[in-house]
Amino acid sequence: MANSAAHLSTRGTAPLRPVRLGRLDAIVERRADGTTYLRCAQSLPPHAATVTEPLDRWACETQDRVYLAQRGADGAWRKLTYRDVRDRVRAIAAALLSRGLSAERPIAILSGNDIEHALLALAAMYVGVPYAPISPAYSLMSGDFGRLRGIVDLLTPGLVFASDGAIFGKAIASVIPAETELVVTCNPPAARKALLFDDLSVSDEKAVDAAHARVAPDTIAKFLFTSGSTGTPKGVINTHRMLTTNQAMIAACYPFFADEPPVLVDWLPWSHTFGGNYCFGLALTNGGTFHIDDGNPTPPGVPKTVRNLTDVAPNIYFNVPKGYEALVAHLRSDEAFRKNFFSRLKVLFYAGAALSQPCWDDLERLSIETTGERVIFLSALGSTETSPLATACTWEFERAGNIGLPCPQVELKLAPNEGKLEARFRGPHITPGYWRQPEITREAFDEEGFYRIGDALKFADPNDPNAGLLFDGRIAEDFKLSTGTWVSVGPLRAQFLEFFAPYVRDVVFAGANEEDIAALVIPDIEACRRLCPDLPKDATPAAVFADPRTRLTFASLINELADRARGSSTRVCRLLIMTEPPSIDSGEMTDKGSINQRAVLRNRAALVRELYEKPYSPRVIGLDDPQLRRS
Repeated sequence: MANSAAHLSTRGTAPLRPVRLGRLDAIVERRADGTTYLRCAQSLPPHAATVTEPLDRWACETQDRVYLAQRGADGAWRKLTYRDVRDRVRAIAAALLSRGLSAERPIAILSGNDIEHALLALAAMYVGVPYAPISPAYSLMSGDFGRLRGIVDLLTPGLVFASDGAIFGKAIASVIPAETELVVTCNPPAARKALLFDDLSVSDEKAVDAAHARVAPDTIAKFLFTSGSTGTPKGVINTHRMLTTNQAMIAACYPFFADEPPVLVDWLPWSHTFGGNYCFGLALTNGGTFHIDDGNPTPPGVPKTVRNLTDVAPNIYFNVPKGYEALVAHLRSDEAFRKNFFSRLKVLFYAGAALSQPCWDDLERLSIETTGERVIFLSALGSTETSPLATACTWEFERAGNIGLPCPQVELKLAPNEGKLEARFRGPHITPGYWRQPEITREAFDEEGFYRIGDALKFADPNDPNAGLLFDGRIAEDFKLSTGTWVSVGPLRAQFLEFFAPYVRDVVFAGANEEDIAALVIPDIEACRRLCPDLPKDATPAAVFADPRTRLTFASLINELADRARGSSTRVCRLLIMTEPPSIDSGEMTDKGSINQRAVLRNRAALVRELYEKPYSPRVIGLDDPQLRRS
C-alpha cells in the first residue's frame, strides 16, 4: 500500500467526484454570560405534512420503480415496487384499524429490518397508529429480558410482531402478555395463538381513506427507545412533524437527491433513529430504492454486506465507523466489490462516532485508485430526540470530525458548562418528550425550551463559526481529578482507541477524585490472540491477557501514549484488561454495542479499586511498573 506521503500527493491531484450539496451559513449571537446561539440563515424547503404522503405520490408518479428489496432464502432479491407497497400497506392498515389500536395500545415490533417490518410500519403510520420498533438484542441477546419487559410495560402494546415465532419464542413467552395479539411471518409459537403476517389484510378502502385523512403533523408516528448509553432506554415520542421537517432539512443539505433518487444498501437498525428515521425516511421521501442489507459490522455479517454491495452500487452509503473499518480489508482484496462500490458513489456518510483518520485515509486512497476521483466524506450530529439530524456538514474538510452547522430551522444554544460548551437544540424536529415519563421530559429541556442533548461542542475555528463544529465529548462522562483538573472523556477515548488499535474495542476511564487517570480496557480478544500465536486455540481470555507478550505490548503502548500527553488530563497512568465483557442486561453495553461508562464503573467498582491499589496487583499494567517499563 502507498505510504502516507504518496497518498497526500495523490490526494492533491485527484478531483472530487461532482455532487450537488447545499449551503449552510450560521447566524451567530453571543451573550455576555458566555452563551452562544447559532441558527441557519437558509430557510426550510416545502415538505410533506405526514411521513406516508410521499408513498401515495411515488405510487402514482413512479409506480413501477422498485422501492424495497431484500434477499430471499434462495439468495435472489425479492423486490416490491411503490405500487406494490402502497397496495399492501393499505390492506394491512385496514386490518390494524379493525383492532382499535392507538397510542395507548400501539404496535410493538420485536424483530429487525425486513420487508414485513417495513410494510407494517408504513401501514401503521398511514392511518395514525403509533408503533415501536424494539431492538432485537433485547429479545435475542438478553438473559433476563429486563429491558424488553420494561419497554413492554411502558408501551402496553395491543399487537406484537416478530418475524420468526421460534427465534423470538422465548422472549415472547417470558414478556408478552397472553392477551396481546401476536403476529409472525413464520413459525408461530406452539404454546400460544398467533396470526401469520400474510393474513393481516382487510379490504376497507373507505375506512382507510378516512383514517389517513385524520393523520396530522402532530400525530405520533412511532416511539423510539434510546440506546441507554447514559441511562436506561427512554421512549422518545416521534411525531410526523418531526420526521417530515427533518427530511426537509436533509433535502436542504443534500439537494443532489432531487437530481437522482437515492439508492441505498443499508443495514442500520430501524430500532434506532439513524437507520429507522434518517435512512428509511430518505428513500421514501425522495422516491428512492432501499435494499435491506442482511449484513452488519461483525465477522459473520461483513461478508453478507460485501455480497450485497457487489450486487448493488449505492449512490450514497451510510455506516458507523466500525462498519467502515470492517469493510476496508475487503475493499482492498476484492476488486469486483471495490469497483462496484465506488462506481456511482457520491457521498460516504458516517455518524454515531468519530471516524478514525487511518480509516478515512484508506477509503479515500481506495476511491482514488479505483476511479481516479475522491468521494466526499460527510457527517452530522443528532440523537433520537432530534429526529435525528440537527447539524450537518455540507462541505469538504481535511480530517474526520467536523459535524457542520445547524440545519434550516434548527436553533443551537452553546451554554458554558465546566469549561466546555454544552449543546442544546430547539426546532420542529425536536421530540415533545418521553412517552409516559413527564418528569424525565421536564429534565430534558432548559428554561428556554432547548433540548439538552448531553454533548459538548467546540468551534473548528474559534475565529470563524462557519468553519463548523467539532464534537467535544459527553458532558455526563467527564470527571474531575483530585487536583481539580477536568478530564474530557470523549476526545481521550478517541485518541486511546486509535493508539491501541487493533487490540482494544473500547475503554472506560476511571479517576474521579483520584490523582490520575486509569483505564478499564475492553479488548479485542482475537487481535490479542495474534500476539500469542503458540497459545492453544481454546486458551481462555484470562490466559491470553496474562501472557507476557500481551502485557508487554500494552505496557509499550501505554508508555508511548503517556509520552505524548499534554498533562494530567490526557495521561493514562495504568490499565487493566477486562476478562469479562460488558453486559447488556446490567446496562453496561447498549444494543448498538456502545458502552455506558457510568454503569461499567458502578458495576466494576472492585476493578476500579484494584487499579488504584499500591503495590499494583498482578493484573494491572502501569507506567511505573518496574517489571514492564521499557528501557
